[in-house]
Amino acid sequence: MSAVREGLPEGRYGRSADERTDRKLKIVGSALGAVLLGVVGWIGWDYVAGQSVSAEVIKFQVISDTEVKVHLEVRKDASVTGVCSLSSQDKGHGEVGRADFTFAQPESRVDEVVSLRTTSRATMIELVGCQPAASAR
Repeated sequence: MSAVREGLPEGRYGRSADERTDRKLKIVGSALGAVLLGVVGWIGWDYVAGQSVSAEVIKFQVISDTEVKVHLEVRKDASVTGVCSLSSQDKGHGEVGRADFTFAQPESRVDEVVSLRTTSRATMIELVGCQPAASAR
């Protein structure tokens, strides 16, 4: 004859202590992940929204061994005077020109072609950065 059990085997049905701990860890991990994502998003938004002057190099043309024409698109508040720094490099990645350009137009978007003087033939132009004129270096 076979013996009939009255109770259920321990740990066979329902959650064990390990499963409850795993569930708590998943909840804590999800909460920390959401907080981290929020912090990264806030830092990104603050960085983008905090820049009152920004620019983009649309194109450039090497005119001669001593001059490069650079087409810049500058975005700023209409009441702000912006200063953008450009650097040019030669084939060996040595700097051959650097200059700051001021944009005082009372417009929020300025398209302008500027002339950058160089010491030798440039092959690359880099926009170093832009800032309001009051905090320009």
